[in-house]
Amino acid sequence: MNKAMKIAIVDDEKDMRQSISQWLALSGFDTETFASAEDALKGLGNDYPGIVVSDIKMPGMDGMQFLKKLKGVDSALPVIMITGHGDVPMAVEAMRVGAFDFLEKPFNPDRMTELAKKATQSRRLTLDNRALRRELSDGTALMGKLIGQSAPMERLKEDILDLGQADGHVLVEGETGTGKTLVAHALHAVGARANKKFVLLSCSAFDEETLSARIFGPSEDDDPIPAMEEARGGTLVLEDIEALSHSLQSRLLTAINEQGTPAETRIIAICNLQEQDKTCESVLRPDLFYRLAALRITVPPLRQRGEDILMLFTRLSEQFADEYGCDAPEVSAQEAAQLLQAPWAGNVRQLINVAERAVLQNRRGTGSIASLLMADTEETKPAMTTEGKPLKEFVEAFERMLIDNTMRRHKGSIVSVMEELCLPRRTLNEKMAKYGLQRSDYL
Repeated sequence: MNKAMKIAIVDDEKDMRQSISQWLALSGFDTETFASAEDALKGLGNDYPGIVVSDIKMPGMDGMQFLKKLKGVDSALPVIMITGHGDVPMAVEAMRVGAFDFLEKPFNPDRMTELAKKATQSRRLTLDNRALRRELSDGTALMGKLIGQSAPMERLKEDILDLGQADGHVLVEGETGTGKTLVAHALHAVGARANKKFVLLSCSAFDEETLSARIFGPSEDDDPIPAMEEARGGTLVLEDIEALSHSLQSRLLTAINEQGTPAETRIIAICNLQEQDKTCESVLRPDLFYRLAALRITVPPLRQRGEDILMLFTRLSEQFADEYGCDAPEVSAQEAAQLLQAPWAGNVRQLINVAERAVLQNRRGTGSIASLLMADTEETKPAMTTEGKPLKEFVEAFERMLIDNTMRRHKGSIVSVMEELCLPRRTLNEKMAKYGLQRSDYL
């Protein structure tokens, strides 16, 4: 559930600000009041988690001055102005300066609630977008999203850190659903261009003429800025690079050659070929392929990631259980083996779907993880992967998942985990160290 947005009410008249506060609080908002604009400014910084309702006529700093100050602090902060009778010209001026809307006294309380809802929805969207942009520019946060401790994932993280620090173009390959776009974000975020523009464009989403204009221009005044221009100095990610026509491949190669060294715009090409008889190298002209593949990353398929499968399933099912307000399903040893053996044609994207459906099934008390896996693989036999895994890998993956789940359930209580799993403290400590589990993560 989304946390209630705040509403800062600024009015020098005590009765008025208390009346507005009580009404909005009854409407489900978290309100705070200020007797003056000067006091309010001390508590309203950038990224204030809400909106402002302010009277225009106040002693000292009036509402118009206050509005201009707020816009200087955070230009996207919604401010609803309250005006006296006959102050419409002032209200119009407030809208010009950047007020969200205005109410004329005496106002209808329901109208106040309606405006507050619209303003808080706008504010929530702004703050969510800012948080996303910060996350996508934070290399540490993005690397944290690459969950897994298997050897293929450790190699992938090392490759991202190494290639992210380099400045050449990169080709990212891998099966569908493995997280190639996330890898592209991470490559940008850990490199020297992290604070520069990041532009993402799908080459399969447009016809040739539109795609040409989107990448290179020229464009009409009302059209978006061409991606090569928009990403100048930063990173341009071209998804489904294999969808580029021969003529567009030639234009892209020319644009790359004209940039010189180091490249003005770094290009990360994502290749998503699935056909067994085709590769990115076979569908791109050789000179373009070798320019884009100067640096190369292959994202491992989920079926090769061993115990990561159980770790991811546990994390995802807990997230969905929290979202749906129910318990996450308990995974038996047999189900753990089935998860490890599944072919995962859709990779992490498929695992996300299975985890969500498993939680919904568990809430209803019906179905099984095995039935979900069988349904997913019904049309793409075999139901289990033919890539053999040693018994030791199954045992260790299940053991790690069991300790992890038990630690989460008991919120890091070592004594409770020892009792439930019938393990002496020394053995539990050794196994936690072996699997990289730390008590502090569960407190």
